[in-house]
Amino acid sequence: MTEPGPGVPPQDPTPVEQSPVEQPPILVLTGMSGAGRSTAANVLEDRGWYVVDNLPPQMLPQLLQLHGEDRRTEGSTPARVAAVVDVRSHGIFADFGAIIGELTRAGHRPSVVFLDATDEALVRRFESVRRPHPLQGDGRLLDGILRERELLRDLRSDADLIVDTSGLNVHQLSSKISSMFESGARAQIRLAVMSFGFKYGVPLDADFVYDMRFLPNPYWVPELRQLTGRDEAVADFVLSQPGAAEFLDGVLALMAPVVDGYVHEGRRYVTLAVGCTGGKHRSVAVAEQLAERLESARVATFIVHRDLGRE
Repeated sequence: MTEPGPGVPPQDPTPVEQSPVEQPPILVLTGMSGAGRSTAANVLEDRGWYVVDNLPPQMLPQLLQLHGEDRRTEGSTPARVAAVVDVRSHGIFADFGAIIGELTRAGHRPSVVFLDATDEALVRRFESVRRPHPLQGDGRLLDGILRERELLRDLRSDADLIVDTSGLNVHQLSSKISSMFESGARAQIRLAVMSFGFKYGVPLDADFVYDMRFLPNPYWVPELRQLTGRDEAVADFVLSQPGAAEFLDGVLALMAPVVDGYVHEGRRYVTLAVGCTGGKHRSVAVAEQLAERLESARVATFIVHRDLGRE
């Protein structure tokens, strides 16, 4: 494995499983209708979470209080709690931001996870199940989506984690959520390293985006065209190119102070996206390498190859 670049502390050899992630008292799942809230809630429930669906925001303080009492019960092992809060609450949903603010000032802010998708993906999903959007009324399906997006704009910008589900099927989303909130996770930050193809759009949930199109494309090498960045021959080709090693060292150097800052600010989830033309060769190889090198006692990484297999 390549040695870390200048200014990057050596990786802690301690296995990620040995220093547990502090889970939030309550996780709030929210976001756009059709973006996968139910799937995410089901995944958490299957992993032993206690999930409350369609909870009115006004009841979040009571849920926090009950959960706190459960945690203080001697000998108890309270389940982690998640609440699904969305526009099905209609008028009372408007108080959500104010309630989160009150809880934050009281020192009990839940972690807010916002599931999102492009308008095109949401329209396609609603049309496939032949159901109207909750805010559609007498208008078009897209009218309801745009109304909801406007209603949730501030909430999205304040969320702790945004999950873009546009290019994910149910199984891929389940895997991603499961990896993010894995009960055995041992780190202060969960870092998703995602490969993608620019031809399919930049991920909505990326905190950092890197463009691998400065490297030669293995697609134009006949013996590599049908392989992917997960194959050793392609990875060797990509990572041996001029600039590849310097790029990896640079990302590690950049992420060192970022991780320190995120830990200090209590941010638990980060998405680093690596793109190439089709998301098959260069971005995949680099994402695999970054995930390996960024993992440490404080950072638990997992890989999402968003567009692998689409070509």
